[in-house]
Amino acid sequence: MKKVIMFIIVLFIVTGCENKSENTLNVLNWSSYIPDEVITSFEKEYNIKVNYGTYSSNEELLAKISSSKEGTYDVIFPSDYMVELMREKGLIEKLDTTKITNLNHLNPLFLGQEYDPNNLYSIPFLSTIVVIAVNRENITDEITSYNDLLNDKYKNNIVFLDDQRIVIGMALLATNHDMNDTSIEALNDAKEWLLKMKKNIKAYDSDSPKTFLITKETDIGVMWNAEAEIAREENENIEIIYPREGHAISIDNYCIASSAKNVENAYLFIDYLMRYESAFDIVAEYPYISPLRIEQKSEVFPGDIFKNGYYVKNIGSRMKDYDKLWADIK
Repeated sequence: MKKVIMFIIVLFIVTGCENKSENTLNVLNWSSYIPDEVITSFEKEYNIKVNYGTYSSNEELLAKISSSKEGTYDVIFPSDYMVELMREKGLIEKLDTTKITNLNHLNPLFLGQEYDPNNLYSIPFLSTIVVIAVNRENITDEITSYNDLLNDKYKNNIVFLDDQRIVIGMALLATNHDMNDTSIEALNDAKEWLLKMKKNIKAYDSDSPKTFLITKETDIGVMWNAEAEIAREENENIEIIYPREGHAISIDNYCIASSAKNVENAYLFIDYLMRYESAFDIVAEYPYISPLRIEQKSEVFPGDIFKNGYYVKNIGSRMKDYDKLWADIK
């Protein structure tokens, strides 16, 4: 009798553990990207507990996925070039789009990009543009170019994104090179430009650069468009500028980690976020650019978004040269 009771207890514990696993989802995403209310609503509807982690750059994401135990993460959100790189490394799995009912909500403009031409491994989640934000209460100079930020008057008065591909790409554009140039000449020009800029940079921050403008710790920021928009909501004197050299465009994507344990829950989560209602709630709090066909403010989604924009691309083994440059200038 005691053996029977012990068997039942063990079976109950094992079954309970299995159910607990089945009712969880492990998400790794950018900071300030999905409102807590949206996560909570998903958890309530599907009785799935979401374990939510964040990262500040694609390189940090890659490091976390590469070093984590199998099954640590299910849904991740790599940007364009990182999708290609992670696919090459076997870190993301091919998607079963039959399990995503809201694909028809997507704007075709965001599909078929170079990094995943047939969207076999990724589905666009949000798009961002790098802009210059200026507090016109204190800065009256005309600013139309990255090179205008070299002005000595802005010493210790600018916040930059803490993102090496974006910042180095910006320096390459400012020195008349392609944003993804890997030549020694181009990288030397970019390094020289960034060293000149260094005196004006108060901080590198990708998590919340808007805070520096809102608290008036700096009057200028090079940041994601949504961060600049939120800063402008706090201070109407903030002007958002699209630099004449061009701006970096990034598309962050839904992907499923190749070692994911909760794959079915991952598809439920992706499909849930692609509902119109969820998309509205997301961009209402974090005004990035939704690739879904929903109404968006014109200043958030400019009509010529792709016209003067550049994507960060996978540069393979030449990434080591960017790593060295980044270490030298920081």
